[in-house]
Amino acid sequence: MNTPSDVGFLGGLMFRRVHPLAAALAALAVVVTAAPATAAQPRIAVEDGQTQPVFSRANAIVESVFVEAPIDSDRDGKRDRIALDIIRPAETASGLKVPAVMRASPYYGLSDDQFRQVSASGYRIPRDFADWYDDYFVPRGYAVVEVEMQGTSRSTGCATTGGPEDTASAKAAVDWLNGRAPGFTADGDPVTADWSTGNVGMIGVSYEGTLPNAVAAEGVEGLKTIVPIAAISSWYDYTRDSGIGYANGWDNRYPEWLARYVGTRMQNAVCRPVLRELGDQAADDPFDHTPFYDVRDYRPKAGNVKASVFVVHGQEDWNVKPANFSRWWTELANHQVPRKLWLHNGTHIDPISARPQEWQRQVGRWMDHWLHGIENGIMDEPMVDLERPDGTWETHPTWPAPEAKPTDLWLDSRFGEGTLGTAKPTQSFDRFTDDINQFENAMMAEPELRKPFRLAYRTDPLRQDVRISGTPSLEVEFAANRTSTPLTALLVDYGPGPRMLPTQQEPIDLYRSSCTEADIANRTGCAAPPEKVADDKPYVLVTRGSVDTKHRDGLESSKPLTPNLQYTVRWPTHPKDYVFKAGHRIGVVLVANDREYVTTDPARATVIVSHGPSRLTLPVVGTFTG
Repeated sequence: MNTPSDVGFLGGLMFRRVHPLAAALAALAVVVTAAPATAAQPRIAVEDGQTQPVFSRANAIVESVFVEAPIDSDRDGKRDRIALDIIRPAETASGLKVPAVMRASPYYGLSDDQFRQVSASGYRIPRDFADWYDDYFVPRGYAVVEVEMQGTSRSTGCATTGGPEDTASAKAAVDWLNGRAPGFTADGDPVTADWSTGNVGMIGVSYEGTLPNAVAAEGVEGLKTIVPIAAISSWYDYTRDSGIGYANGWDNRYPEWLARYVGTRMQNAVCRPVLRELGDQAADDPFDHTPFYDVRDYRPKAGNVKASVFVVHGQEDWNVKPANFSRWWTELANHQVPRKLWLHNGTHIDPISARPQEWQRQVGRWMDHWLHGIENGIMDEPMVDLERPDGTWETHPTWPAPEAKPTDLWLDSRFGEGTLGTAKPTQSFDRFTDDINQFENAMMAEPELRKPFRLAYRTDPLRQDVRISGTPSLEVEFAANRTSTPLTALLVDYGPGPRMLPTQQEPIDLYRSSCTEADIANRTGCAAPPEKVADDKPYVLVTRGSVDTKHRDGLESSKPLTPNLQYTVRWPTHPKDYVFKAGHRIGVVLVANDREYVTTDPARATVIVSHGPSRLTLPVVGTFTG
């Protein structure tokens, strides 16, 4: 039970045991609560460092605003107008100022109705705040703002798949909340966000998580924090791996396809030339890193980031692959950006399905700290939450583990079987011939057998657990009998099952589930535990990576191989934090084409690998004892 000395108000905030200046706050409380005009209205309440649900969600104000952005992405001679839907406490109509939790998205127009029903006044019955953010944050003294990216749903313009126009459309909403951009009702009347404190936190999954990265990289004033979940930091790395396109659509005019997919029928008709240019500039085959991708790479601008960043990613996300989070995370660390990381073992999911209550707790306290300025200790908690394959969670002070050191495991063969060891071997050679029709299971299975389409290497059984934390890499000296060939490495854990493996999800699956507070309490809808399948094979894929050897000297241009001439090529796999158990073996499988993963090269080369110079480098925590 709280006594009068436990409670205080500051700038519309009511604190309970948050700040040490209790006496001063209590004195201020006497002054504030003495004003009869506001005494009956609820105020933002804080208890144990966290805002409390004192406002009515049912009575909240819901409105639509159209913000003018400084772009003309459809080239019609008019500035694009960006549609915002806003839900905020009713008390903001009588002086309460609140920060905003913003979810910018290209996907709102993909709902069952192409356009939402809005009354003549611009107010409507809430129906599109489908995530849990409004149910949670509005009662705690926030506005929730849904922003429709340009060219999608009710916004004018053309989607540009990660281009500057995408960024500008979401940035315009932040600017409007800070009084820097004009806004209008549906009837064209000017409207301002006089209820806004100007503090904004962006959050979202997939493309919706990518837009926060893009806006933060512009150093926008008022954007205090972002929570990018399963988010892209480089559209080149999203669609290519070291100079070769990812399979299953990312390799064929993908920017055009995605912009068309998220656009409305009306806007796509207007945007036909813009969309065609996106496809023309995609640089498919030879997959060079062109200026088109330079402006869609947010990592070089990490030094501009003024917002704190709470990164969330799945180690088994093979949609937005893990290099997108790790390379962004590294740049943020290099620029000392305040940050936090959730690294779960799932796929392309919302973390509300992984640990619903803990996710709400941490995100709630994160927003309270960065948007309301509450010193609640969230930044004193461990920086990293990490999930293991068995579903257990660990906390760590940073990531990757600072004690992880590069450990070379040299490729060799002994009695006809491929080996990995810490001793550099004398030079010898082995070969394989690409088979474009093989699948990864066949590549990894029976590593003790010679198979003509792969080379498989394994350590001896491990004497103790070996943890890797970071990005593995390979350096391979090779020759090929063709002018081109990819090289693909599969890092494998060889040891007995069974294992429970997460199933891959499509991005659209994230938007089909109900996501109410009841769902979160009952682990249904968006909070239902991620699906897993039992797998009893005596091996499991840990991570993978491919390289187009024509890009051996850089991603900006490619050069054909000279047949039968030796080359050295280096490339990374995707990052991983993983523990190989004692008694298991660490393996790496080398192939050329991997049609489940990357675009196939029809050359079907025979590749000769030189043992001695060739190695796998793992970021091993502690001392390797293979």
